Amino acid sequence: MALSNADMQKQIKHMMAFIEQEANEKAKGIDAKAEEEFNIEKGQFVQTQRLKIMEYYEKKEKQIEQQKKIQMSNLMNQARLKVLRVRDDLITDFPLVKSAVQKEIPMYKIATKNDVDVQIDHEDIAGGVEIYNGDHNIKVSNTLESQLDLIVQQMMPEVGGACSGQMPTGSFWTKPSGGGACPQLSCCEVEASDI
Repeated sequence: MALSNADMQKQIKHMMAFIEQEANEKAKGIDAKAEEEFNIEKGQFVQTQRLKIMEYYEKKEKQIEQQKKIQMSNLMNQARLKVLRVRDDLITDFPLVKSAVQKEIPMYKIATKNDVDVQIDHEDIAGGVEIYNGDHNIKVSNTLESQLDLIVQQMMPEVGGACSGQMPTGSFWTKPSGGGACPQLSCCEVEASDI
């Protein structure tokens, strides 16, 4: 059976519409796939660039933190050096003491009408004054060491009492019964004659 020309045209149009619809669907599929791939690549690119930016700023932050630490260290060292310089200036007061003593000698001679021999011991003294009379048989000591010795002597009864658990009575105290050993320290045994 042969198709008429109109039927053939109709069938060709139908086939063309089908092919066109299939082509449109394939084109839409290709567009959708291309857009999906584009979005994936765009997302990967954005993520990569975001990571690069974050790494860049983390590096910058670490550099700034390192610079802060270096500056703080430099400031601390400068302050430490300044403190050491000031302390050294205070400790090395020998020239100041010498000039003050030299100023006072004439005033002493005028006031007492006696000669005076002043010697400054700048090696073996931590600070203070020792004064002797002309015969060297009377000594007045007001040095740091002599003050510490006085404090030790005054505190001896309290230290002994703390070690033995007893309190001093009057101007002396006695050795505790039971051997006199300190309950806390075995080396602490003090008698009234030791004070």
